[in-house]
Amino acid sequence: MSREKKLKSALLFTKAQLKNETDTLANLSNISAVINMYMDDINWVGFYLMKEGELVLGPFQGKPACNRIEIGAGVCGTCVKEGKSQMVDDVLSLDNHIACDSASRSELVVPIYRSGEIFGVLDIDSPSLARFTELEKTYMEELVGILEESL
Repeated sequence: MSREKKLKSALLFTKAQLKNETDTLANLSNISAVINMYMDDINWVGFYLMKEGELVLGPFQGKPACNRIEIGAGVCGTCVKEGKSQMVDDVLSLDNHIACDSASRSELVVPIYRSGEIFGVLDIDSPSLARFTELEKTYMEELVGILEESL
């Protein structure tokens, strides 16, 4: 199956999940599993949720991760600070990179909004340099848009 077909399948699966379940925790848990199932060459995928002015670890697939991230710190914190998606080809080139998993080399982070405020972020890591393309960014932003409608 092509990369784009896998991403389309992830969108369809996400839509079906959100149609049949209203609990946010259950949905975030299953969405992280769906992305992990359909996206190749990733070593971590999950959510960080805003809580009292910082990002707190939410549902994920992968190795244990950092529990809390300050706004502006690392790729996730920068995503929140700037309010837009971040796609980093080489995380080791960043001065403020947070190495939760030393195997991660590239990262894609998409902000999630609820009622005009940042609710959290979708974070995807890969052990490969420049793993993510505009294709993944576009599909993950669409997936997050579908999620936002359920929040």
